[in-house]
Amino acid sequence: MLYRKLGQTKFRPSVIGIGTWQFGGEWGVQFSQAEVDAILDAADGAGINFIDTAECYGPDHLSERLIGDYLSRRDRSRWIIATKFGHHFKGFLNRTDDFSISGVQAQLDASLKALRVDSIDLYQFHSGSDALFQDEPLWNFLARQKTAGKIQALGLSILQKGSALQAGEAARYGVEALQVFYNRLDRRPEQLYFPAARQSGLGIIGRVPLASGLLTGKYQAGVTFAPDDVRSKMDADKLQCDLAEIIRLQQEELPPGVSLPNWAIAWCLEDPLVASVVCGCKNPAQVKANAHSATLLKA
Repeated sequence: MLYRKLGQTKFRPSVIGIGTWQFGGEWGVQFSQAEVDAILDAADGAGINFIDTAECYGPDHLSERLIGDYLSRRDRSRWIIATKFGHHFKGFLNRTDDFSISGVQAQLDASLKALRVDSIDLYQFHSGSDALFQDEPLWNFLARQKTAGKIQALGLSILQKGSALQAGEAARYGVEALQVFYNRLDRRPEQLYFPAARQSGLGIIGRVPLASGLLTGKYQAGVTFAPDDVRSKMDADKLQCDLAEIIRLQQEELPPGVSLPNWAIAWCLEDPLVASVVCGCKNPAQVKANAHSATLLKA
């Protein structure tokens, strides 16, 4: 495993991180505590030290609670824990925004309790609009929580459709890291976010490196997804274009003897500005396979 400094923070996450949206039940699987333990133990064994979760991954902070139970029985100091704020879980792919100061205070306290930690390493504004982001009193409140020790560093998880404004103004609000949607099928961050991050010394965390599983190579033209699969919400025309592009990538860019998912994950890390990519997983075998991507990188 390799580790990179996250911007100007004190943290050095593993280049492969664990994404935990799936623990909330929206991947069509209800995870038991034993299954979560096995996944996180496999991550630890592979040298992974970075876990990314959120307040709205499942009802009542479910993903955070599963992680917190695990941490209560392991060495907390081995892990960098990132979570997010700004939403309430209402149901499958159904959220309500709450970026009010009182709401975020309640979310922060609930996340600390669910994770069973005294301080959150990276606390991230979660996919909010520009108007919600440009709330100086909110960021002043968060700065006070950082001073109080409840938060170690502040981050910004930019919504999928993107916001150059948020990346450009992040540093003035005390943000130290940007989490962005980034993979070989979506290179917009290289223009939208990387220049601002370099200028302000912000770390980059990539998410969805396998394009919601498309870059595993398992899906062919004409594929459809079940209604309870998050990928059922994808634009049908774009999905087919992406699948055609994946065929081209396999023919023209994929090195011989390298698996498509390992190559796709490692591709996201070619620029050392990207400190880590968070990869979802359903079992320990997928964790180990994702972790192997680090072997494709130069030290």
